[in-house]
Amino acid sequence: MGSIGRYIFRTTLGAFTLVLASLTAIIWVSYALRDIDLMTSQGQTMLTFLAITSLLIPQLVLVIAPVAFVLAVAHVLNKLASDSEIIVMNAAGMSPWLAFRALFASALIVSFLVLFVGSYFSPECLRIVRRWVTEVRTDVMTNIVQPGRFLTLEGALTFHIRERQPNGVLVGIFVNDRRNPAEEVTLLAEQGQIVETQTGSFMVLQNGSAQRRRPNERDPAIVNFDSYAFDLSNFTHVARAFTYSARERYTWELASPPPNDPIYQREPGQFRAELHDRIVSPLYPLAFAIIAYAYLGAPRTTRQNRAMAICSAIVAVAALRLAGFVSIVVGARVPIMLGLQYVAVAAVFIFGFFAIDRGLRIEPPAWFVNFVSMVTDRLSRRFATS
Repeated sequence: MGSIGRYIFRTTLGAFTLVLASLTAIIWVSYALRDIDLMTSQGQTMLTFLAITSLLIPQLVLVIAPVAFVLAVAHVLNKLASDSEIIVMNAAGMSPWLAFRALFASALIVSFLVLFVGSYFSPECLRIVRRWVTEVRTDVMTNIVQPGRFLTLEGALTFHIRERQPNGVLVGIFVNDRRNPAEEVTLLAEQGQIVETQTGSFMVLQNGSAQRRRPNERDPAIVNFDSYAFDLSNFTHVARAFTYSARERYTWELASPPPNDPIYQREPGQFRAELHDRIVSPLYPLAFAIIAYAYLGAPRTTRQNRAMAICSAIVAVAALRLAGFVSIVVGARVPIMLGLQYVAVAAVFIFGFFAIDRGLRIEPPAWFVNFVSMVTDRLSRRFATS
């Protein structure tokens, strides 16, 4: 790779990094706002909130990286054309493959990034998110200290507190325990506090009463107490068996799932579609680079409009990605449709390489140009009238 190739390679990767970081940050903020209840209703800290929501970034990168790369390639090619560098390279007799090799090399790096993130990193982060969020939302030690909420565990144990003071003291405590069919226990206390010991976790209640009611007795037995320890050990740090969806499985697990896996038995088509999506995803950056260069890599003078070529490249990229989405969604139920994405990508490689090798300047059809011109003219007249 010569100096020109290295220049194109560095510029493309730099633009890709900037676009990827910008788009990921914008979309991540919108995703993070959906989980703001981790702080507002679950009593978690800002650090926990940021840690959990940040684990969603690899999944966003899988979708955003190919789009960010094609935007970077379009920017670089448009910059080369605006500075007349493409025209100079063409006039000097340089092969169109020279610039394309640099773009294709950067596309390979993006493809390896997508392959690694999709095969291992994104599923691992999604698994951590599932375990973390489940523990946060089911940990009684976290939820029980939310004032004004009735928390029911196991369908027979209800907690409620009126207020939580800054020093951790709980005020106005109500506990109703119906786990024992032979006896229902209701605890009322003026205040209490959750205490962690070596033997377990306890809610130590102070200045209250315990009402015990049995089915064959009309009146409950009421006992006043100064201090009462209610055992919470069975509801804290409970080991849970997690079942992961197809998106949360590693690629090798999708390729050979256990036959007795309940998720696989229920959704075999989803496993198959997810596997093919991960196989094709690393090919999209390569295909997008081919599309962008086929439309924008041919030399054009400064008087020739490149806007239509950019629009055509965007339409072609969108059509290819749409074909992939349709193939995955429909292919989960109709396996033969999974081949659509392979056919679309193969067509891009074949016709794109042919156009680049021949140095063809792909122009949109006349009807498309006339339609866009008509729309822009009408919009211009309307804004001019306004």
